This record gives sequence, C-alpha cells and structure tokens, in this order.
Amino acid sequence: HYVHFAGGSIYWTPETGAHAVCGAIRELWAALGWENCEFLGYPVTDETATPDGIGRYNHFEKGGSIYWTPDHGAVEIHGPIRAEWERTGWETGPLGYPVSGVQVADDKSGLFMRFQRGTIRWDPARGARAETEK
Repeated sequence: HYVHFAGGSIYWTPETGAHAVCGAIRELWAALGWENCEFLGYPVTDETATPDGIGRYNHFEKGGSIYWTPDHGAVEIHGPIRAEWERTGWETGPLGYPVSGVQVADDKSGLFMRFQRGTIRWDPARGARAETEK
C-alpha cells in the first residue's frame, strides 16, 4: 500500500512497515521502478539524515540504499559495492559519499562506483575493494 503526497510518499507492507520516501531519493526510486526494482524493493527506513547532517538516505528491503547530498544529488548503491562501502564506514569513512552510480569498467571485467575520496571496484575474481585517493 502507498500514499503519494506533494513532497513524498509513504509505502507500507506487513513485512517492512510504513516508511516515508521524499524528494530526489523518491524521484530516483521511481525512475528505477519503485518497489519493483530488483535491487531495492520497498523502503525499510524513513528518509533519514546522515550522522554528519549533510546527506539523507533510505535503505531498502533488498539490501540497497539511495543516498542524497546537495553536491551530488541522489545516488543508488547496492550489492557487494554497498557492502564494501558499509565495511569502510559508510559516508563517515575514508571514501565519503557516493558521487556516481555503478558503472561498467572499460574492459568489461567488472563494476566500479566513484566516491568523494576514492572508488570501489568489483570483479568476480577479487570481489569488492576500496581504493582511496592519495
């Protein structure tokens, strides 16, 4: 079940409860297919301010998240790249906030995602690994 408002939406399921998704995070979630997005699903948190007060985020039932900052807008993150970012301390860790969505490596060997101060790369042989800028 859901209710759309001028500034956001509230989605509810028996498994996830009711959670608000607003603004640019909501717009990106809609563009990705709402709850039908294969790597997000329904929200499991309300839109929440990050600990540093700069950004906002929602976590979703399928292990993905959407983070928003004023400088970089809304960015979706999921899978092993998200797990590595979590391991390094989310936005308060050495990488900072995500600044781009997941991209395919030029040689098609894996994926990568850019952050304020580095990159997380993933390939099937080595898994996900964070690289901070020097």
